[in-house]
Amino acid sequence: MIARIWRTGIDPARAEEYERFAEERSLPMFRMQEGFRGVLFTTGPDGRRAVISFWEDAGAVEALDRSVSYRETVAALVGTALLRGEQSVELFEVHGGELPG
Repeated sequence: MIARIWRTGIDPARAEEYERFAEERSLPMFRMQEGFRGVLFTTGPDGRRAVISFWEDAGAVEALDRSVSYRETVAALVGTALLRGEQSVELFEVHGGELPG
């Protein structure tokens, strides 16, 4: 399994709008992807956000990057002007632990 961590800053005054987008747009999009195993939407102590998604294997992560629905969701999020600062993506191989379900 692969954990994919996307980090970003957001406009703090629009945090509720960001959370609504995550639930209404991002979550359904992730669920449509082949090899998707789960996702967590998180907030750090500094207000930065991270989306931690879990994927069957590296091929599923590569397929996500090529997915039309993923690209459309990213474009829609960028179009909201909610994001602030730099975004980054990190991949980690999962070798222990447990996810519900």
